[in-house]
Amino acid sequence: MSHPQTLFQLTGRTHAPATLGNATLLILDAQEEYRSGVLQLPGLDAALAEIAKLLTAARNTGASIVHVNHLGIAGGLLDPSGPRGRPLPEVAPLPGEVLVQKRLPNAFAGTDLHEQLQAQGHLDLIVCGFMTHSSVSTTVRAAKDYGYRCTVVDAACATRDLPTPDGQVISAAEMHRVEMIALADNFAALVPQASALI
Repeated sequence: MSHPQTLFQLTGRTHAPATLGNATLLILDAQEEYRSGVLQLPGLDAALAEIAKLLTAARNTGASIVHVNHLGIAGGLLDPSGPRGRPLPEVAPLPGEVLVQKRLPNAFAGTDLHEQLQAQGHLDLIVCGFMTHSSVSTTVRAAKDYGYRCTVVDAACATRDLPTPDGQVISAAEMHRVEMIALADNFAALVPQASALI
């Protein structure tokens, strides 16, 4: 049996990873919930350091930046009026940077994200944030429908342990790995870490 190929390879539609000079940096849901709330992510600190590197580089080079925050449930997950909904200070938006607020995992759904990205003038997106299997995955998949080319920074994303239908647990690391493999099949170019783009 031959070695499997991605759909990108089979169709010849693969694209090279973006650079900060020709793309918009899209940071998804870098919020306190994932540090101290119910949805604590075991890989948060390492991923946050990678996001911070990307954000610093983007700011230093004048690259386009769009932050997305999830508006959660009052008194619950990602509470928009409480500390758990606040941006993580290491990567919080600065005045003048675009902030889109969403209520669904897909950051395009019910928001002006597409219009904000169009205003930035780039078809290439560099995507990072939380959680890999949820908002990162759904947003990257939707971005393809809008004609964007996504580059996902593996080490700048993280997720959590999840229960499986048979009563077992899939670890955050394995869930992240599987989702990255799925995205690389037909939805995004993958780079291992921020240094690949800086």
